[in-house]
Amino acid sequence: MLKNFLDLLAALFGARRLPPPPPVPADDPGYLFSLRPQKVLLIVFDPKMPDGQPLSRSRGWNAVSDLVRAFQDQLLELSYGLARFEIVERLELDEFPQKVDGFRYTPTTYLDVLRGLTPPHQPQEVDYMTLMRRFQLFSRVERGEIDEVWCFAFPYAGFYESTMAGRDAFWCNAPPVAGSEACKRRFVIMGFSYERGVGEMLEAFGHRAESILERVFSPLQGEANLWKRFTRYEKIAPGQAAVGTIHFAPNSERDYDWGNPRPVWSECDDWLLNFPDFQGLKRLVSAADWGNGDLLEHHRWWFRHLPHVAGRKNGILHNWWAYLLLQADF
Repeated sequence: MLKNFLDLLAALFGARRLPPPPPVPADDPGYLFSLRPQKVLLIVFDPKMPDGQPLSRSRGWNAVSDLVRAFQDQLLELSYGLARFEIVERLELDEFPQKVDGFRYTPTTYLDVLRGLTPPHQPQEVDYMTLMRRFQLFSRVERGEIDEVWCFAFPYAGFYESTMAGRDAFWCNAPPVAGSEACKRRFVIMGFSYERGVGEMLEAFGHRAESILERVFSPLQGEANLWKRFTRYEKIAPGQAAVGTIHFAPNSERDYDWGNPRPVWSECDDWLLNFPDFQGLKRLVSAADWGNGDLLEHHRWWFRHLPHVAGRKNGILHNWWAYLLLQADF
């Protein structure tokens, strides 16, 4: 009873901060995956505007270099040193990307959209296959020169937050790229906006994680499906909340409800400290645990809880990062 009372006080008046679990050494012989660095091709669409400046600078938006560096650092920290992204090439393009119907904005037509003078062009989607052919992505992926592609652009550019291409590609927060089946290896293309921040980048990566882990665990039902258990939140599983999803914290009532002060019981600490040998550990949690509504802090909290230890069960690794980086078969 005393513990329950103390947990209630912590949830109402301030979060109890738990120390992070110790990182697993990369050379630990019991660690089933020593993840290699992920080689990234970075493509930046930053067209020159009428004032002579690139769009990002003209609008006072973020510098891509700063976003990339911060994003790399965040993922390295939140994966306990496992997710190491290396930019092997950066392409700076003074142009607007081509859309699926062949349309391209010009500086003038794009500014008209930003000013509300004309609606965004429809269809909005970028022509991904044009990018594939232009930058020889299939052959570069197959040769192991790159593992994935990060595209930076601007509002209404038409990039999905993430999509997957190649043989056996599947839904990755967007449909797989049609016509890319000829590539013998599947890979992810991330779409980021330099008008936004690192929090939104983590959200895009979180949706990638959700799609991939949903696929990994799809053969398993009930309590054997650890992904379904990880993503439980109070609204859909009363009394069984765990870590939740990128959009739903354990106590969320609706999408993006990361600032909800309502305390609910959650087994999130069991995932952080004891996975896969759960001890039945539960406590009251609220928005104070994940930043009181701060997007970046919630996403950091969520990623820190992803399993990253040795072993496997039902053929599925306990190191989920191996799947997020497409470095484990499934």
